[in-house]
Amino acid sequence: MRSLEDYRPIIGEESISPIKEKASDFSGKHILHINSAYQGGGVAEILSSLVPLMNSIGIDTEWRVIHATSDFFTITKKLHNALQGERINLSEINKNKYLENNKEFSTYTPIDHDYVIVHDPQPLPLIKFYNKKQPWIWRCHVDLVKPNPDIWGYLKNFVEKYDHAIVSKKEYVMKDLTMPQSIIHPAIDPLSPKNLPLSEKTIEKHLTKFDIDRKKPTISQISRFDKWKDPTGVIKIFEMVREKTDCQLVLVGSMAPDDPEAQKILAETKETAKKSKHSKDIKIIVAGKSRLPDNDVLVNAVQTASDVVIQKSLKEGFGLTISEALYKETAVVASNVGGIPLQVIDGVNGFLHEPKDLKAFSNSILRLLKDEKLRKEFGINGKKHVKENFLITRLLSNYLELFNNIANQKTAKAQIAEEKFKKI
Repeated sequence: MRSLEDYRPIIGEESISPIKEKASDFSGKHILHINSAYQGGGVAEILSSLVPLMNSIGIDTEWRVIHATSDFFTITKKLHNALQGERINLSEINKNKYLENNKEFSTYTPIDHDYVIVHDPQPLPLIKFYNKKQPWIWRCHVDLVKPNPDIWGYLKNFVEKYDHAIVSKKEYVMKDLTMPQSIIHPAIDPLSPKNLPLSEKTIEKHLTKFDIDRKKPTISQISRFDKWKDPTGVIKIFEMVREKTDCQLVLVGSMAPDDPEAQKILAETKETAKKSKHSKDIKIIVAGKSRLPDNDVLVNAVQTASDVVIQKSLKEGFGLTISEALYKETAVVASNVGGIPLQVIDGVNGFLHEPKDLKAFSNSILRLLKDEKLRKEFGINGKKHVKENFLITRLLSNYLELFNNIANQKTAKAQIAEEKFKKI
């Protein structure tokens, strides 16, 4: 298990000491994270590093994954899409299924912790089924710029029961919520198998396994097979680039267990690739269904070996794969949506375009493929930006600050109550 000390060579003593100081106030405290999947998405990616790191600094931290039926995940996928603006019809039957699954989970999941952090809409109603004795925090990872108003109105009834909410960007702060909200950017773990430096031998081994030609310029997108990631749009952009220069496209995606739409999107992606006249230059790789180190190393190898990483998202809460690519000094061409502009600084470490502007995407990719000096400049700038802003140690520090703020608010309320009692 990695410890905070392991990050010292990367972030320096000036960053380690403040974290230790903040952690000392919460030594022995019990923290609980609850989400809907143990692998296959950004939340699981973060928790798989954050939870052990919290434990390593003396904070007793658990991670529980909600157990659910396939119907439940079909419903919560709709809720996820609705929070990102899609119009859906949520029947009373489905609302009841959503609540009943959370209620059932609560019957065999005792909660006796000092802080409870619930991630995203899937386990959101859990709070309804507990006699809350501690601060509950709702951590929303999705793009909340324009949520479906009807669905937000429904989910807001649960959110309002929480003591605090966390979003990834200031534009996601919901003005109609009464509780405090914090902005905390997600982060990557520089010491995970997905981000550690790889030897040329290891890179070659993983790329050869999937018939990726090291001699050809490589464009890649690493994302879940999700309609919001627009993999078919990526193929269209690649076709435009391929008409002007010899190159290959690598699409690496995972199948998140809480996403019932993934198989459909994968099938559509394969069909689009098959119909392309450049199909022989398109590699579609489905990462393994378990959190095995080899899957992370594969992603690492592809991001490291790529000349350009693309992220053509239509909506994006944050997009950890962007910081992963930038940390490996790979230039990124991405959509100017959601949390992406926090990571990609247009003209500095990559290029940003509107999702519908396929020509702009292709022109920027072509420019980077033809200009090695620019790619290297963007790569250096990208790694520096991620080191300064999007590493897991910064995320750990943010959580400690949040716990401290909540504890201080609780103390202040208790003091006010005590003063009122004395006056009586």
